[in-house]
Amino acid sequence: MLKTMTFIVSGRVQGVGFRYGARNQAVALGLTGWVRNRANGEVEGIVQGRADKLSEFASWLWDGPEFARVSAVKCENIQRESIADFQITQ
Repeated sequence: MLKTMTFIVSGRVQGVGFRYGARNQAVALGLTGWVRNRANGEVEGIVQGRADKLSEFASWLWDGPEFARVSAVKCENIQRESIADFQITQ
């Protein structure tokens, strides 16, 4: 059964390849969804897939790409229809 999780990541997460890293990590884990920058400097998104893979992705969010400095990660499980692929949006 597919699970869906929203996430918001705070810290130095824009201008360091965070969205691309998140997409690459999600695709490697077989997840779908989207990720985007927020005007306030955070990164937000939705991922969908198996619960164990969502947990692995959530752990990755705390590290992010090499130059990211994550100060907070907020994740929440939600109900949502199926998502076909993974996108980086604006």
